[in-house]
Amino acid sequence: MKLNTLFLSSMILFFAGCTQETQNSLSRSLQNWTGTNGVLDIYAGDKLVHKFIHIDKLSTAYGSNDGKMRPYRYGYGIDDINLNGVEDKGEKKVYFEFSDYSTSYIFYERN
Repeated sequence: MKLNTLFLSSMILFFAGCTQETQNSLSRSLQNWTGTNGVLDIYAGDKLVHKFIHIDKLSTAYGSNDGKMRPYRYGYGIDDINLNGVEDKGEKKVYFEFSDYSTSYIFYERN
């Protein structure tokens, strides 16, 4: 019992001492490890034009040589061609990229 209390107390102190950016990064790592059922909706104005489903995570691109963040994100998901939110026959898992600057998108988890 004392060991559990000590562990819990040390974890609280650890997270309290981290910056918000570090806490967010740790949270994303934990969420990616446990898995998600993400959906990515891409819009042109107010119209839904593309949908990817069953995404386990979105990643931010980093440069190979300089390690700096790139202005796009990428991931793998089912290309939901008919935009119905269900994996239908013929819809396959694909790699995708989109720009953080010019793409209107919403990424969310679907349970």
